[in-house]
Amino acid sequence: MSQSDASAGPRSPVPGPGSSKDIVLAFSGGLDTSFCIPYLQERGWAVHTVFADTGGVDAEERAYIEQRAAELGAASHVTVDGGPAIWEGFVKPFVWAGEGYQGQYPLLVSDRYLIVDAALKRAAELGTNAIAHGCTGMGNDQVRFDLAVKASGDYQIVAPIREIQKEHTQTRAYEQQYLEQRGFGVRAKQKSYTINENLLGVTLSGGEIDRWEAPGEGARGWCAPRSEWPEQPLQVALGFSNGEAVTLDGQPMAGAQLLAKLNGLFAPYGVGRGMYTGDTTIGLKGRIVYEAPGLISLLAAHRALEEAVLSKQQNRFKPEVARKWVEVVYEGFYHDPIKTDLEAYLKSSQATVNGEVVLETRGGRVDAVAVRSPHLLHAKGAVYAQSADWGVEEAEGFIKLFGMSSTLWAEINR
Repeated sequence: MSQSDASAGPRSPVPGPGSSKDIVLAFSGGLDTSFCIPYLQERGWAVHTVFADTGGVDAEERAYIEQRAAELGAASHVTVDGGPAIWEGFVKPFVWAGEGYQGQYPLLVSDRYLIVDAALKRAAELGTNAIAHGCTGMGNDQVRFDLAVKASGDYQIVAPIREIQKEHTQTRAYEQQYLEQRGFGVRAKQKSYTINENLLGVTLSGGEIDRWEAPGEGARGWCAPRSEWPEQPLQVALGFSNGEAVTLDGQPMAGAQLLAKLNGLFAPYGVGRGMYTGDTTIGLKGRIVYEAPGLISLLAAHRALEEAVLSKQQNRFKPEVARKWVEVVYEGFYHDPIKTDLEAYLKSSQATVNGEVVLETRGGRVDAVAVRSPHLLHAKGAVYAQSADWGVEEAEGFIKLFGMSSTLWAEINR
């Protein structure tokens, strides 16, 4: 790739005659969104960056993102506290659902919808309808961003990474060269992996992960490796009200703060780290490493409580609703009315999900070791496989009627 290749690039949508030259860029400080600032500026846009801090960065990283936006020449930069929004808009219904995508992935990129909300609010303040993002043309995030924007009004969407992919196949290398030619450095980690970090957890892709090889030492976020796990087990108690976690070890705590605390407690034990290959929205197979210590722990506690207080029919049926909700959110239909419909059922199912669950980990996994609730479906006169308040004849009669259809088929077709 020559220097002229990186300097010219394909044409991107530019401000139209008489339209605002202001454009709001959802900004994370990573390679893709860093590239977007000078790229858009060179096409006539005044770039206003928005970082929605959804809880995955510390004060040092937050300061770096603000400094990075200034260094790259952003016309303005705002940082929005997205923790409360991501708890209310995603964590609560996700935990109510209790299902990962394809039975595993805990939808860690669902902060995208809250990022869009923050960008649209900033656009309204600036009086512009132009929105930009750093999503590639090969992934799911472009679908989530674009559909969320389109569902919110008449906006012009500019996606510089998709634009350069029309002419360049090695886009990350192109972006690096483009920035370096203009005197902007690129973090070493960003050269190897695509890293997304928020209150929900960390996802890593790129490099050997994309090649279905064992992740390298650099492909690690919060979760400590086995050699660093503490020797002493960890126990914490989570209190729930209507399916929402509201206390930690007996102390009332706001949702976003509680999840951040769980991340800090369980990450040193390596809880919540996994790899999965997903069937993506655009049809490709996507392989990632993910780490979600707090969210996985929260799901374990909530499921243990639900199993004890919901009826058999609720426990059998709810996963069907949950899987549909997860698919809708994963595929970008966050604002589709079916999501609201599904959440109405999920919320209704949580009326008796009240109580406290004790979680324990010795490293690598987390278990619910104790459950306390006024709604435990525990029969006063019977304990499974131990004692009963019915007679042997009643048990035999139940078995006869319960299996009648199968028994008749066997008798007639022997």
